[in-house]
Amino acid sequence: MRFPSSIFVSVSLFTAETTAALYLSTTYRSAGDQIWQGLTLLFTLVPSVLVQLTLTFIHRDLSRDRPLVLLLHILQLGPIVRCLEAFCIYGSVGQVEEPYVSITRKKQMPREGQSEEVERQVGQAEGKLFTHRAAFSRTSVIQAFLGSAPQLTLQLYICVLQQEVSIGRGTLMVISLLSIVYGALRCNILAIKLKYDDYEVDIRPMAYLCIFLWRGFEIATRVVVLVLFSSVLQLWVLPVVFLNFSVFFFYPWILFWQSHSPFPENIEKTLTRVGTTIVLCLLTFLYAGINMFCWSAVQVKLNDPDLINKSQNWYRMAVYYMVRFVENALLLLLWYMHKTDFYEFIFAPLLVLQLLLAYAMAIFFMLVFYQFCHPCRRLFSSSMTQGLWDCSSFLCVLCTSASPHNRPMGRAVLETSVHQEPSNNQNQCLCTVSAKELPECFCSYKYAAFNAKK
Repeated sequence: MRFPSSIFVSVSLFTAETTAALYLSTTYRSAGDQIWQGLTLLFTLVPSVLVQLTLTFIHRDLSRDRPLVLLLHILQLGPIVRCLEAFCIYGSVGQVEEPYVSITRKKQMPREGQSEEVERQVGQAEGKLFTHRAAFSRTSVIQAFLGSAPQLTLQLYICVLQQEVSIGRGTLMVISLLSIVYGALRCNILAIKLKYDDYEVDIRPMAYLCIFLWRGFEIATRVVVLVLFSSVLQLWVLPVVFLNFSVFFFYPWILFWQSHSPFPENIEKTLTRVGTTIVLCLLTFLYAGINMFCWSAVQVKLNDPDLINKSQNWYRMAVYYMVRFVENALLLLLWYMHKTDFYEFIFAPLLVLQLLLAYAMAIFFMLVFYQFCHPCRRLFSSSMTQGLWDCSSFLCVLCTSASPHNRPMGRAVLETSVHQEPSNNQNQCLCTVSAKELPECFCSYKYAAFNAKK
């Protein structure tokens, strides 16, 4: 049985960040900054309450007679109690013979086209420890993107306004950044385990290092860009944040309404329809919070029984990073055009270049992870480079079809060239579309046939 190190790291970051935030709020109160004190406490207490509710929901404490545990959760001490309970379970393994065990079957990674199924006995203690790990993985994501991310953005914004970095504020910013990166890492690991639940997944240290560097560059760049933009255009940052958040919040609901699927009823038997709706709204709220700062490895799919999209969509990931890179570049350009005298001691073009290069480094480490370090890359139906190449080809076709040089062809000529059967059977496409449906086709042979006929 593995040592519960992930639980210890999650509780340590939670405790350290809460302590640093409470201390910093007292310094704001002493200085008379009531607004900064209120926002610091808000970004500390709200995620703490959500963490307590998540732990209570996963462990089903409301249906069990455990009043002391519920009281400790009300006092915001739930993670510490759960951590001690997990270590007690780990220490008691092997001392008492367990009367009941369960058998799990996992497939090994395919070698030479064959995959073997391995059976393993799981005792009650190991099952309870697995529940604790799963609970803290989810709470780490909640703490990271609903608490640490806005907290880091707020404290960095205060540093820019006050033109100084105090010891307490700097400590809280470092802890918050580590919490966000760790939460993003746990989100990646959680996505892998959910998508490949039938397989025995072994994640190596090099994969952890690539994810850490990928998420570190991505999140740090995003936070700095938002802070720089908000420091010169305070009113315009609200529409930018609201638009980003609204797009990712309503996107899963739009896909759900388009699928005409029935309302999910299998989340929890004790929940009513109103309770299920609240849980789904909180889930999409967290999904929007993650995508505000970085790519969410776990894609929400409300019409799926597991509420998770288990397919690997390279096209969606490529579009996200392309749009996010362009957005960061535009925000930096607006900051450069409206920067105040405070930034005279900074060489602004070099700072812009460094931030864009940092985001490019994040994309580079992401490509390295999916291409060489992903534990389940043998199960990919297509490589990531091929997916990005298809996406680039698709965007090139869109740009070519929208250019003025190609408009005089006319719709009739275009439809005739597309519907005409190619003379070479090797380049024949497997589907037939009209010019109106051409952007929805992702077949590379179709692009070749279309260009040849044109």
